[in-house]
Amino acid sequence: MKITFLLPAWCDSPIGGYRVVYEYSNRLAMKGHSVTIIHPAGYDPRVISIGQVVALFIAGAGRRPARVRPSWFPLDSSVNSLITPGWEEKYIPDNDAVIATGWQTAEWMSRYPDRKGKKFYLIQSYETWSGPEDRVRATWSLPYHKIVIAKWLLELAEEMGVKGLSYIPNGIDFTVYRETSPVRERNPHRLCMIYHVNPCKGFSYGLEALEMVRRKYPELEVDLFSIHRKRKEVPEWMRYHFNPPQGRIVDIYNSSSIYVSPSLIEGWALPPAEAMSCGCALVSTDIGGVRDYAIDKETALLSPPQDAGAMAENIMALISDNSLRIRMAENGKRHIRRYTWEAAADLLEACVKSMI
Repeated sequence: MKITFLLPAWCDSPIGGYRVVYEYSNRLAMKGHSVTIIHPAGYDPRVISIGQVVALFIAGAGRRPARVRPSWFPLDSSVNSLITPGWEEKYIPDNDAVIATGWQTAEWMSRYPDRKGKKFYLIQSYETWSGPEDRVRATWSLPYHKIVIAKWLLELAEEMGVKGLSYIPNGIDFTVYRETSPVRERNPHRLCMIYHVNPCKGFSYGLEALEMVRRKYPELEVDLFSIHRKRKEVPEWMRYHFNPPQGRIVDIYNSSSIYVSPSLIEGWALPPAEAMSCGCALVSTDIGGVRDYAIDKETALLSPPQDAGAMAENIMALISDNSLRIRMAENGKRHIRRYTWEAAADLLEACVKSMI
């Protein structure tokens, strides 16, 4: 099959939704399919290299597609990854299938003729955090086959009366995200969390919870990592890792006993799942984006969104009870192994084949 993925823009720093597309692209390419990824011209001012500037110039000023590779993800060399001057149909190849991956791309795809491929919509969240709700919601009713990545999105789609649905959860690459430091030997006072400037990621609530914990446990250690540069809201007592490579993130997970996820909304959150795979006990908000794998008091400790006090209590419960922390970590590590990219790619392949 010849398959096109549509991403909203070029961005050369880690984004969960982009990782999902790149993971699928690699595995579909390994299965012998021809894969093209379209990134309309745009750039990420936080992380951009000279080579990327040249590619953007060729695509934008030169008005023609340019080949580009993400620096942070090992995209297979056979995948045709392009920056295009825009979303117009002339830049989209004629293929068997074309897959929108965000609400903006779903809007663009509605204008494409049938020769661009059978239309699919990979719904990765209810993206009202990135666009007007009426437009986001309208894309769910477009005449595409929809693929949702989480059970809460499946339930929401069914409540909206959306037809033509498949549920394919994300996966984890266990060759990368694996335990290298024994869970039992880790310092229970060492935690990690992502720093994000988008309010929907709930960093302010996570920070408030950690400050509460530190008042009881002054020896608390926290590693923050982020694609964003450090701002003044980040306390000096926390270790900060700006745009760390994948291997360094795995090291952070393995040096931590607890991963804290304070998000208010996620599609199917990758970092908490990756941290679980590396042996972290998970403390998270109780949101749809973690419920596929985070079961309260079995594989994680969950608290209501925006409730810093309840999150702090869960963190302190794990710090004070090492057997509880170890049990949560081991349960989570076993449970998350049911989610593989190989299984997800098989399901996506079968779904597309059945429709074209």
